[in-house]
Amino acid sequence: MRVASKPVGPAAGWVPPAIDWALPWFRPWRDTGAEAAAWCQGGLAVHQALNALGQEAHGLAPRFVSQQTLPVGAPYERHIFEQGAVPTRDNAHDFFNGLVWLGLPQAKRRMNQLQAAEITARGVGAKRGPVRDALTVFDENGAVLMAPCDIWEALIARDWTRLFLTLRPRWHEARLLVCGHALLEQLQRPRKDLTAHVLRAQAQWSSMAMLDAWLAGQLQSECLARKPFTPLPVLGIPGWCADNEAPGFYDDTRVFRPARTGASLA
Repeated sequence: MRVASKPVGPAAGWVPPAIDWALPWFRPWRDTGAEAAAWCQGGLAVHQALNALGQEAHGLAPRFVSQQTLPVGAPYERHIFEQGAVPTRDNAHDFFNGLVWLGLPQAKRRMNQLQAAEITARGVGAKRGPVRDALTVFDENGAVLMAPCDIWEALIARDWTRLFLTLRPRWHEARLLVCGHALLEQLQRPRKDLTAHVLRAQAQWSSMAMLDAWLAGQLQSECLARKPFTPLPVLGIPGWCADNEAPGFYDDTRVFRPARTGASLA
């Protein structure tokens, strides 16, 4: 684990709770997350801790700034695009957003570029439009799944029994990265109904940088307008929750909803 020099700054108004970085959804973010959380617990503002970690991101990471620098009425996404700086509050939501920026900087920049382009073309109104809707859903609640075809087919079909019970031994071949920062925030207090909107990865990734480059290339307006995501209740994944070993766990149709007859499942 690389160690950056600790920045100096005023005390922050938010102290991160204890986070178990060994949990499967937090594990990919452990190196930067544990270090940033420790610095915030020591009194640094979230944007200061993130900036210190970003110094070693080879120029890919953005600058993080205090939320107070965002002009009143300025669209958040367009401000990031124009200024190259991410307004950041001292709270868990923006803490996890910053971790994803550090881990997937190319993908996050691509999402920001598309958001800014949509705002320029259509303005900011009561409705975002299909592209911005899809970007927001993925940014807040997204995940990337690499899995054998039979697992993916069962997921698309919402065949929960086959997905989680019949194919249970196959899940050791799968890999899921939760990258939606709102979902990561919620997973501090796991609930059975927490659901990721999943994008399929066609091949294994050997590093976060490899996944980042692939994901940035997948984020295209035409594809996003078709909402290419599939819902996955993440605590149903074998090994992600001890409770899902119990009989009847997957019988809860409020969480594991059956496919709608005649509806598009992708």
